[in-house]
Amino acid sequence: MRPAEPQISDDLAAFIDTAPSPFHAVAEVARRLTGGGYRELHENEAWGGDDVAGGRFIRRGGSIVAWHLSPDRPLRSGVAIVGAHTDSPNLRVKPQPDTGAAGIRQLGVEVYGGALLNSWLDRDLGLSGRIVVDDAGSLREQLVLVDRAVLRVPQLAIHLDREINTNGLQLNAQQHLKPMWSHGEPKAGAFISWLADEAGFDADAVRGWDLMVHDLQPSSRLGADSQWLAAPRIDNLASCHAAVHTLLDVDVEAGRTPLVCLFDHEEVGSNSARGAAGSLLPTVLRRLAAATGEPLEPALARSTCISADGAHATHPNYADRHEPGHHIALNGGPVIKRNSNERYATDAVGQAVAERACRDADVPFQRFVVRTDMACGSTIGPVTAAQLGVTTVDVGIPQLSMHSAREVCGADDPGYFAAFLDAFMRARE
Repeated sequence: MRPAEPQISDDLAAFIDTAPSPFHAVAEVARRLTGGGYRELHENEAWGGDDVAGGRFIRRGGSIVAWHLSPDRPLRSGVAIVGAHTDSPNLRVKPQPDTGAAGIRQLGVEVYGGALLNSWLDRDLGLSGRIVVDDAGSLREQLVLVDRAVLRVPQLAIHLDREINTNGLQLNAQQHLKPMWSHGEPKAGAFISWLADEAGFDADAVRGWDLMVHDLQPSSRLGADSQWLAAPRIDNLASCHAAVHTLLDVDVEAGRTPLVCLFDHEEVGSNSARGAAGSLLPTVLRRLAAATGEPLEPALARSTCISADGAHATHPNYADRHEPGHHIALNGGPVIKRNSNERYATDAVGQAVAERACRDADVPFQRFVVRTDMACGSTIGPVTAAQLGVTTVDVGIPQLSMHSAREVCGADDPGYFAAFLDAFMRARE
């Protein structure tokens, strides 16, 4: 069995801490790719054969696609695709956010995705995302990061909710999740004026924003032997990190053309201009085929996609919520996920492909299926399979507290997953 590589887990922690929003995740991935010799292309420019050859990437908002196209390995040999997503459930700032009560200014927020709402209470919170400004008549995007404790959603004291421990916490997303950020009465424009001073931009030039709240506690090792990693956004930055780490490290002359696509908006269904159900990946593949003069259909027929996303580890306090006979362990290796109702894309062929890659990498692997009497979540797997018509396999790192503001995975699993992806990218079919 391959020895654990804890340094990969440590690098994942650093990656997560630099990426509080999908836009920051894309910026960090682009920085790493550029440092590894990759060059950025732009969608609004024509691409020729020389333009797409070698290590290249494009960005579209909170999504990024990267590939390495070698002249010794034609596109028709197939593409080894790894798809993941950059977004995580959180709280997002409304277009007119200024609100408040009782002499406290609060921030109007929407719940994004299937967040565990209680996990956002009583935490020191920052702000991140992007703004769009009018720069002398041209619209320009700018990243925003306030990485200090400016927000908090205080929980109601138990003295005012005596039944909370017996009846459970009841949260209304409209009423109970507004973070406090300043003293004073609500005033239109107060928040964006403060943010402009804090982040260094002209409030009058702002034309829009995609801003969100993030937990400020850094990623850290957990457990008596530091055998786990506690961090925000493990779902799904762990998969993004493993994909990019592998792409930069893989033998580019072996196997098929490696391609990584990190999508935004998976947590809300992927139906967007930069989501997996949109045109982003099919458009890139068509343009690569056109630039190289190769037909796309034979390439797709020889292609395979790993839909890389988190998997549920068996919870020690709720073991009855998991399918008997399918125990999923932290540090137990990649989890191959199946669902007969196509909530995951894995079929028998895909399962065999994933298990072969795990064996080639000499890493342990696990098989997951949800309890028959419970609903199953989904991933980019089914929509990617439908878009491209390629064999697609849902595989992920096991974790606890999925969709919490802070999640847990095994410290060995990021290394196992990267080794699995490396073997998948090297495979010739």
